[in-house]
Amino acid sequence: MSADLNVALLGLSNQELAVIVEQFDQPAYRARQLFDALYRQRLTELDEISTLPKTLRSALIAKGYHVGFPSIERRFVSVDGTVRYLVGFADGQSVECVWMPDGDGAEGEANEEGSTPASRRGTICLSSQAGCAVNCKFCMTALLGLQRNLTAGEIVGQVLLVLNDHTIEIGRDRINLVFMGQGEPFLNYENFMAAVRLLVEGVGIAESRMTVSTSGILPRIADFGREPVRPQLAISLNGTNQELREQVMPISRKWKLDELMGAARNFPLRPRERLTFEYVLLSGVNDSEENARELIGVLRGIRAKVNLIACNPGPEIPFERPSAEAVERFQQTLVAAGIPTYLRRPRGLDIFAACGQLKRTVELVQPKASGTAAPDC
Repeated sequence: MSADLNVALLGLSNQELAVIVEQFDQPAYRARQLFDALYRQRLTELDEISTLPKTLRSALIAKGYHVGFPSIERRFVSVDGTVRYLVGFADGQSVECVWMPDGDGAEGEANEEGSTPASRRGTICLSSQAGCAVNCKFCMTALLGLQRNLTAGEIVGQVLLVLNDHTIEIGRDRINLVFMGQGEPFLNYENFMAAVRLLVEGVGIAESRMTVSTSGILPRIADFGREPVRPQLAISLNGTNQELREQVMPISRKWKLDELMGAARNFPLRPRERLTFEYVLLSGVNDSEENARELIGVLRGIRAKVNLIACNPGPEIPFERPSAEAVERFQQTLVAAGIPTYLRRPRGLDIFAACGQLKRTVELVQPKASGTAAPDC
């Protein structure tokens, strides 16, 4: 029998799966079995789902239903253990995601009793769009332009692919997710939030272990604050006044800095939660002590923390990395003002996997050591 449809099941909720199995005169619990197989068991083919009757699996396949699992087109491994994946989808489009290990134990290492593998820690940096329309001047992804939004299944699929590739066990291993790869998540808001819900309900990753970064899409910041299930919020700032922010982030022409900070002040933080501000330091542009003092004023009245990122080099990027001394001065100025400030050290520089470098690069520079890092993209 030829397929009537071409429907990927990955990305569908339990309720949506229930509608499908009902069409095959199956009891409602079959949808839950299918949901569990897709997201908790992370199975890649319908024929692998042994909890479903073979007749149902065959009928689904005959009608054109399939899991829709992404593929690994290329895999680049850094000297620091970071892995950059070029992830392929059914229509030929591709994006990148990144695995950054930071573990309590190496893969396969036994615990103290020697009976089970030690738990591991790591972070997965996810893309929400193929390319990006925001056009930040320090980011290689901007050079791609926006090609299309990713579906919820394509976003979740990146997580499942990496978890399978590293045989991660949810519940034992400690995994963080950062929506900081290609694209602006808040310009693909509905699919991004659908993916978050599936990752929480299906895969079993707590929302408290997720962070989403936005360049400042004001209407969506308000929407995000009303979500009952939401990751932590990070705002990519990178400029301490309107003129400077426009220079490095043209989106600030549409959503002004003072409006953005007003939205930040009104954002409903949970107990003990801080709003994260990401600040890419560009040599001679925004890295002076005066900039640091101006940033203190910008953040006044917000329960905030700052992640500093020294600009990562890349082809066609017209900025340079600041000196270690400049970075240290900037950080200490903020710390002295009582603002928790962290330096995000680069991961995977030798494979173009660091923050701002995701551009589907396949011709790599000569590998070089990139230092140790906090588990962030």
